[in-house]
Amino acid sequence: MAPFLPTASARSNLFARFAERITAGAGSTLAFCLALGVVVFWACTGPLFHYSETWQLVINTGTTIITFLMVFLIQRAQNKDSLVLHLKLNELIAAHKGASNRLINAQDFSEEEIHVLHRYFDILAEKAALDRDLGRTHSVEEAEENHVTKQAARHKPH
Repeated sequence: MAPFLPTASARSNLFARFAERITAGAGSTLAFCLALGVVVFWACTGPLFHYSETWQLVINTGTTIITFLMVFLIQRAQNKDSLVLHLKLNELIAAHKGASNRLINAQDFSEEEIHVLHRYFDILAEKAALDRDLGRTHSVEEAEENHVTKQAARHKPH
């Protein structure tokens, strides 16, 4: 019988779960208290080791290694959050009849394309700022009408 060798997908899922647990744990109060405790313990042992270079090297090496590894875990979590945010925005754009589908996956646009769109939305914002009556563009009645329209669309047989 051949030994169990995890597939690339299984290894990826295992790492994903591991990374998520470490990232969540590292952001907890307990992790902060443990880190603070280590630093306080290290500082208290200073006189015992006569504040030697080795004593200083212990904390420097430990914090450098942990920081180095955490940078990659934090970046991984940020990449996932960013991707999920893009997917949610893409869903909103795709679902809204008046929105331009060209903005779906806008994160892949070149910097020049992004600047063109930014200028476009700046002009829209300037025009909107001229209309100082927020109640005319965002009224309770409009919200209720929007809700009824969406409900009717959801319950309409296809």
